[in-house]
Amino acid sequence: MDNQETYEDSANAAAQPEPLQPPNGVLVIDKPVGPTSHDVVAQARRYFRTKRVGHAGTLDPMASGVLLLLLGEGTKLSQALTLEKKSYQAVVTFGTSTDSDDATGKVLASVELAPGELTLDRLNAAVVSERAISTQLPPVVSAIKHDGQAAYARHRKGQTVSLVPRDVRVFELTILEHSPFAVTLALTVSKGYYVRALARDLGQRLGVPAHLSSLRRTESGDFSLNEAVSWPPSARPNLLSLEDTVRRILPCLTLTEEGTERARVGKTLSANHVNLLGSAGELLELRPLVPTAWLSSDGRVIALGQFDEDGQGSVLRGFSYNQPSDRPPA
Repeated sequence: MDNQETYEDSANAAAQPEPLQPPNGVLVIDKPVGPTSHDVVAQARRYFRTKRVGHAGTLDPMASGVLLLLLGEGTKLSQALTLEKKSYQAVVTFGTSTDSDDATGKVLASVELAPGELTLDRLNAAVVSERAISTQLPPVVSAIKHDGQAAYARHRKGQTVSLVPRDVRVFELTILEHSPFAVTLALTVSKGYYVRALARDLGQRLGVPAHLSSLRRTESGDFSLNEAVSWPPSARPNLLSLEDTVRRILPCLTLTEEGTERARVGKTLSANHVNLLGSAGELLELRPLVPTAWLSSDGRVIALGQFDEDGQGSVLRGFSYNQPSDRPPA
């Protein structure tokens, strides 16, 4: 892909010297149209000179917007970050459908729409129906496994792909603009929701072929375009620290000195190993079965943990970093 080579060349040209210490944290970027999320991760590994890079929340090549890059110990936050809801601005074009449900796919059907066929009232009715869904059938061109193989791989081989609907939620869905042939939508949805499937389903409700022609993610959980840096960056960007990140996405508890040492080696904790006094002197409660960030008394992330209903705490993911540059400011 020509544009992929261009992005990679740009990333290489902007690559910085080998850092003195491996980076740990999260970087909010504005992914451009063209590269896959995997391409961006590969570029970031070269840019930051580290193999420990991942991302939270895949964006298709034709999509742009908020993508969270996770570096070093930040990769251990992947599961927590991908659980967050996401917001998009999408353009659905009517009259043509594709096998991928977006503009990159093979055309399956094409019709000429009659003038005035897609009235605002009809579009609103279709949107109201979408707001009420609780399950969604994923696109056949997707990474979801079917009989042990990605659905898109089976589809490319001409094999039949039968996926099952998945639980999703639509928190917000509004029409921003509309024309005789397209509609621009703003939406906030749960993990697992495919905006490409939204385009397909709107077309089916309206009785016309449709596909997703543009997609831009505006928010991923509490992270938005307002704080995103362009990619590839022209200068080395500052990462969000692990401490700042977990405080934004998870409940946090401060451990006692003994609790900190036990958590570091993966031992179980009790309520006695947690400082249950809040900053205002209020008494905090342990929330059973809720993943929580466990911090040391000086504010460093020790582990992600969870207490059961009997008050016993277990480490879900431990963190092992001790670089002075990773310390949060006093």
